[in-house]
Amino acid sequence: MSAVTATTARVLVALDIDGTLIDSDRHVPSGTVEALDLVRAAGHEVVLATGRSLAGLLPIATRLGLTQGWAVCSNGALTVHLDGAAPSGYDGIEARTFDPAPVISRALNVAPGVRVAVEEVGWGWRTSSPFEPDELNGQQKTVPLADLMAEPATRIALSAADLRRYTDALCATGVTVAAQRADWLDITAPGVNKAVALDVIRNHLGIPTDRTVAVGDGVNDLDMLAWAERSVAMGHAPAIVRSAADETTGSIHQAGALPILASLVPPVDGSRSPLAAQIVTAERTAPGPVVLRVWHGAGSDLCRCEAWTLQDGRWVRHAPIPSGVGITMRAIETATLEAGLPYPRGDEGRRRAQWRSVTGDGPAGFELPLSRP
Repeated sequence: MSAVTATTARVLVALDIDGTLIDSDRHVPSGTVEALDLVRAAGHEVVLATGRSLAGLLPIATRLGLTQGWAVCSNGALTVHLDGAAPSGYDGIEARTFDPAPVISRALNVAPGVRVAVEEVGWGWRTSSPFEPDELNGQQKTVPLADLMAEPATRIALSAADLRRYTDALCATGVTVAAQRADWLDITAPGVNKAVALDVIRNHLGIPTDRTVAVGDGVNDLDMLAWAERSVAMGHAPAIVRSAADETTGSIHQAGALPILASLVPPVDGSRSPLAAQIVTAERTAPGPVVLRVWHGAGSDLCRCEAWTLQDGRWVRHAPIPSGVGITMRAIETATLEAGLPYPRGDEGRRRAQWRSVTGDGPAGFELPLSRP
């Protein structure tokens, strides 16, 4: 097994969605959100990497609690920075586009009855004829074929009987073709795949190549699995995917992603509350002394809760504490004591926790130093 485990430093964890984190009925296996929270509390970067469009990614990211950070969608054609506070749910986007006219024309020649859908980023699809609601994420609008070929596109979906046999003919127009099934092809710009987009994020975050993990189940995950230092295939994945990965975990119905996520964090006492478990995970994985920093929203509840650590003589952000959002400072104190981590208190009366004011990096906040037992 690769050395990318709980003992390593910051890791980029790339996760497919469909068949990896949710099943065909759109059910998220029990314990998945809690496991993702712990991985993030350990200081790792969780990046969703999916074939879904942006419109299909956003609601799932919210269900998974991944409303802050980076995500790759449309098989690598789009990279977004998620921000739950933004009206759209994201605050930045990088699109890799191409001219759709040559490949659409070729598809019409080899399969005259082909249905064509062109992705409209963040909204849905423009289509040549209606698709079933569960075939495409987001809304649909039927338009003339000429309109579909008129502007640069991030992704095209093509559907026709036995369309996969024309893969080479379509690739000859200079695009990337991903066969999702015999009657369905996804088309993106030349050289586009999940791995290319993930490596841009990895470089931006300053994470070394040997601190990467990827988990997936589809043929469109092959490049991502080859890119990662530690690659994991889901147990139900096709043989070609399982043979390409370093290891195979359980199927989606066995919640196979959970043991992989658990391997990236120190063992946690299952009797602790999620908040206490995240605090102790952050403290154990930080390279130096830790303070919990919190910021309030409009009321008394917290809108941010993070662990910061002293590194090279300065305080730096180590990890988010996801369960620390939407609660009070008193709840943070209670969970910290549950985690067995003492903090400074007053000398008299109720001996309340001694929070310190923090300025800079946005609105004023408060911090609570933690003492290692």
